[in-house]
Amino acid sequence: MSSFPTVQALNSKNIPSMVIIAVLLALAGSLAFAAQDRYTLKIPDGLAWSEFRGYETWQNVAVSQTETSLKVIAANDAMINAYRDGVSDNGKLFPDGSKITKIEWSFKRNAVSPYFVTVPDTLKTVAFIEKDTKRFPNTHGWAYAQFVYDPAPTRSSRL
Repeated sequence: MSSFPTVQALNSKNIPSMVIIAVLLALAGSLAFAAQDRYTLKIPDGLAWSEFRGYETWQNVAVSQTETSLKVIAANDAMINAYRDGVSDNGKLFPDGSKITKIEWSFKRNAVSPYFVTVPDTLKTVAFIEKDTKRFPNTHGWAYAQFVYDPAPTRSSRL
């Protein structure tokens, strides 16, 4: 008897499992690519999305709802600490490294809530603001960028 493991030939029982695994791997790969893709975006001579990694975990400063949108403004620690220290009421300027993001979504009713609640639906825009007096001296150190969400057209929308 041989001590080498034997390889079973592909049979019809293994194919559905392999197809499921292949689909899951393809889905995971496409999600990873989509997440990385936004970090390649950059405004000419300005801000890059990659400069704002981690903005999803910044502290909320304001949340609002209009007739068509839900909006949130979030700030990084440098900006939050400056506010806590009294900027701009104390006459000081925001420090370099202060960053804000403004995110806007369309909204929909939460279908599982027993009462009327709206929740974010489709992303509309993401805006970034950063203070860096060396990079942006002509605007007192402030730079602005707004990215408008434009989902890739589906096959049916191109027909």
